[in-house]
Amino acid sequence: MEFNKEQTIIGLKVLSDNVIWLWKKNNSVVVVDPAVSQPVIEFIKSNNLNLEAILQTHHHSDHIGGTKKLIKEWPNIKIIASAKEKDRIPFQNLSVKDGDKLQLLGEEVQVLEVLGHTRSHISFYFKNKTPVLFVGDTLFSAGCGRIFEGTYKQMFNSLKRIKSLPNNTLIYCAHEYTKSNLLWALNIEPDNKYIKEKLSEVEKKISLKELTIPCLLEEEMKINLFLKADNLKVFSYLRDNKDLWV
Repeated sequence: MEFNKEQTIIGLKVLSDNVIWLWKKNNSVVVVDPAVSQPVIEFIKSNNLNLEAILQTHHHSDHIGGTKKLIKEWPNIKIIASAKEKDRIPFQNLSVKDGDKLQLLGEEVQVLEVLGHTRSHISFYFKNKTPVLFVGDTLFSAGCGRIFEGTYKQMFNSLKRIKSLPNNTLIYCAHEYTKSNLLWALNIEPDNKYIKEKLSEVEKKISLKELTIPCLLEEEMKINLFLKADNLKVFSYLRDNKDLWV
């Protein structure tokens, strides 16, 4: 996604469905949740970029798996992660908490805690002409993360927090689950025209081998049943239903 000639965000699809985001501005780059290292190293070196920082949203291996090798290549970079995760992300050297503000690539980036998927999941938000949220596994296009360590209430409240952001916020999640999520949503709401239209658009992108993310918050409010849930009971039902859906 390009904001201007100097600034862009590139998605590298790795493993089966992970996406590593590289936020590039001029000759510097910030990497978000590097599941693996080699594609990141190749991109940075082939484009003669300076790696400034790595953002870690949570501790799962498909988000931090490439970080140690990146540190070996660039030993002085900032590794930014939740202060609550010093035991599970021990290589962090800049520990943050909810509400902290950082300066990265000349932008003010705010840390937003979005619990539920894990007990200490964080996201990174910055206002641009188009606001950006690196959300990890809390929200996906037409879906949300499974609740592994947190509670339904925590996840519901995290989604409410995301909904409070500007409608034009671009959501950069860490997995390409969009088609599967839409098929499930259409099973729940078979007459939802927005879901049908989005599914058609997504299938076209997949056929062209394009990423279906990032997604726009305003659009997600129409197609994402978890965001549309107006109370915890409805959200919990939907999350349980999705967990059992094949």
